[in-house]
Amino acid sequence: MPAHLRPAHPVPRVTRRTAATGVLAVALLAGCAAAPPTAQEVGNPPAPAAPAVTGFPVTVDNCGTEVTVAAPPQRVVAIKSSAIEMLLALGLGDRVVGTGFPDGPAPEDLAVAAAALPVLSDQVPSAEVVLETEPDLVYAGWESSFSAEGAGERAALADLGVATYVSPSACKEPAYQPDRLTFEEVFAEVTEVARLLGVPEAAEELVATQQEVLDGVEPDDRGLTALWYSSGTDVPYVGAGIGAPQMLMDAAGLTNVAAEVQDTWTSFGWEQVVADDPDVIVLVDSAWNTAEHKRELLASNPATANLDAVRHERYVVLPFASTEAGVRNVHAVAEVVRQLQTLDVTG
Repeated sequence: MPAHLRPAHPVPRVTRRTAATGVLAVALLAGCAAAPPTAQEVGNPPAPAAPAVTGFPVTVDNCGTEVTVAAPPQRVVAIKSSAIEMLLALGLGDRVVGTGFPDGPAPEDLAVAAAALPVLSDQVPSAEVVLETEPDLVYAGWESSFSAEGAGERAALADLGVATYVSPSACKEPAYQPDRLTFEEVFAEVTEVARLLGVPEAAEELVATQQEVLDGVEPDDRGLTALWYSSGTDVPYVGAGIGAPQMLMDAAGLTNVAAEVQDTWTSFGWEQVVADDPDVIVLVDSAWNTAEHKRELLASNPATANLDAVRHERYVVLPFASTEAGVRNVHAVAEVVRQLQTLDVTG
């Protein structure tokens, strides 16, 4: 979790906008007093205001918070790779005014666009830093990003006219947690984000492309069991039964040994791992806990060194950013299946 985050100080942004509004009002009054309209101006009144964008305002229930945008947001802050890459995949990189807390490098097809984005912080940016970009939307992959110590509380940002959105798969309220995350729900987020930002056609194209790739994946049919090892040393933190890891394993043909735990990720004792003795171990590769480090730990820990998967090095490796709900999931399934095909599970 991020540390040493600065407290929120939203006042400067409001002060700047209030001051700007006052200056503009004074200028308008002065102009009216100095120059009455000419006959030509009277005969040619100003053009009417542009009509409202079709389909707006848009209101959604997001993790129990009602979010309304009156028009497509044009200045977006994205926090976490899942949010950043969602916007890029929808072709909205030009609206991103700041990013924070990336989980690793962007995939090859988005790498150039990602490199051009302004970075606010390697961790969750503070509310002060976020507000300096004058956003009209803050989109976060984790609900915990919105706090007084982080990017700002959702209600406080709303009071300042800033809409907020959390990846629905990351909602923590039980009523909003996925019963068991599905690709339909991942695609629904693509559609909802695109609707909020006024680009529904981009969502249709993206979802169709991803569905085609998913339909082309043939799951492994050997009935293999697997442990999804995300992080942790003394106690492993693993993919449980309702989140993205479970969804990916289901699609790849793997049986999750932690499937009965009703959570997205969970602590899981090594004793239980030994008892389950999974055929395959999925290693999540991250800068803070690399796949190589996990390999070394499993091989050196007396409790796990004799696991069948450890002795035969039956590992599947995925980058962390592809293991949270988002636009990388479909290709992650295909990659899991590809790696499984290289593993001999007869020895």
